[in-house]
Amino acid sequence: MVSAHPIILPMQLLDGKKLSAQVKAEIKVEVDKIKAEGGKIPHLAAILVGNNGASETYVASKIKSCEEIGFTSTLISLPDTTSEEELLSHIQDLNFDEDIDGFIVQLPLPAHISENKVMEAVAPEKDVDGFHPINVGRMCKGLPAYISATPYGILEMLERYKIETAGKHCVVVGRSQIVGLPMSILMQRNASPGNCTVTICHSRTHNLKEVCQSADILIAALGRPEFITADYVKEGAVVIDVGITRVPDATKKSGFAIKGDVKFEEVAPKTAYITPVPGGVGLMTICGLLTNTLLASKKAIFK
Repeated sequence: MVSAHPIILPMQLLDGKKLSAQVKAEIKVEVDKIKAEGGKIPHLAAILVGNNGASETYVASKIKSCEEIGFTSTLISLPDTTSEEELLSHIQDLNFDEDIDGFIVQLPLPAHISENKVMEAVAPEKDVDGFHPINVGRMCKGLPAYISATPYGILEMLERYKIETAGKHCVVVGRSQIVGLPMSILMQRNASPGNCTVTICHSRTHNLKEVCQSADILIAALGRPEFITADYVKEGAVVIDVGITRVPDATKKSGFAIKGDVKFEEVAPKTAYITPVPGGVGLMTICGLLTNTLLASKKAIFK
């Protein structure tokens, strides 16, 4: 007698460490070719305001990645007392600096600075974070655009692991401008990866657990450590954990542990594929940033 139940294959880890190394190696080949031909080396700049520990770690990792693949990088560190006007002045300087191909302003910013105003001040052609309304709008219309780095990294994971998305139900938990919203748009587009039926959930969703249980692909991007437990996930789902939160942990040398939005140990056995934290989406996010910078240096998006 044939079982009516689908065969669930063993869980497979979506290994961001392995994939990011592949992507970086591919970009390095391109950079080496540019160097050999005497071309201009891609140049990424980053502005860091204040001394948020997590932000310092992220920026240091981005600068290190630039060095690994042969990009030129510039870090502009500003005190947390920097005024909005001063920050906007630095952004204008980078907008007009012909040697800078792309740049980012590391978020979050101090409370007295408007993040939206800052995002809109970055020239769209140098907006390698993909946050400017023009890039978001172009993405929505399916036009060439810088796709924000985290969604880009997730798409790259799905593609390189050959995960079927067409016709699947994708549930995105979290509606941030940076991850949740663009991810929901990208997963429904007529492309691969894409062609999902998409549900986007947020803090006001009443039956969140039931909606998550119906997901073939569950993308957790709500910023609440270990919120998604096994009872939110159906057997054989693909689970993408975007969360990355420092949680106090006296057993760690650093004094904290890095936790995702998914309770990995109990959710993983139910899944077909799952991303670890750390070692998953975060590493692919940096690859998205590097890819966008390479595109910017080639003038591939904005001619």
